Amino acid sequence: MPSNAHEPKRQRELDGLLDPGTTALLTVECQQGVVGPDSALPELAEAARSSGALANVARLVAAAHASGVQVLHAVAERRPDGRGANHNARLFRAAARLPVRQLTGTAAVRVAPPVEVAAQDLVVRRLHGLSPLAGTDVDALLRNLGCRTLIVVGVSANVAVPNAVFDAVNLGYRVVVPGDAIAGVPADYTPAMIRHTLALVATVATTAEVLACVERAGRRT
Repeated sequence: MPSNAHEPKRQRELDGLLDPGTTALLTVECQQGVVGPDSALPELAEAARSSGALANVARLVAAAHASGVQVLHAVAERRPDGRGANHNARLFRAAARLPVRQLTGTAAVRVAPPVEVAAQDLVVRRLHGLSPLAGTDVDALLRNLGCRTLIVVGVSANVAVPNAVFDAVNLGYRVVVPGDAIAGVPADYTPAMIRHTLALVATVATTAEVLACVERAGRRT
């Protein structure tokens, strides 16, 4: 009988996916102007904080740093003159009118506490679109790093997170989504999105399950 026959199926599935050498963690728009105290989107910031999602992102980032899993931070920003930005959807036009704008070089586009950015992390900034992957350097960076599995966390469950998951799957990556490390609005939309959409294309887990898997991998190495 195999020595791991007693292990829960879920644990074996995650262990097979989350090899630190071929796994990367992508934080999506965990920036001060989105999830910080002075957010342009206070309802979303409140959801990210009150649900524990942002704290879970920070826990996952810390574990990734400790275990050698590459971390990438995807940040959405725009130039003060708006050059290159989209104007072809209500979301973009509304964002341009918000009192807090995600302008290049400002505090709004810095990664928000309690998420920490380490020297080895990669910060990928985009000036256009809805996805952290489409039209950015993320795919090329992941391939150069030998990544096969991408853990996606952050905001929002409404737009950027599903875009990231779909694009990663379309590009051939295996995707893991810790469901308690993403947030959207209204609060009850996030579990519906996870259950009816993300679970169809990604492996949905909890932060605790992913942390346990990463820690087991760290002990093996």
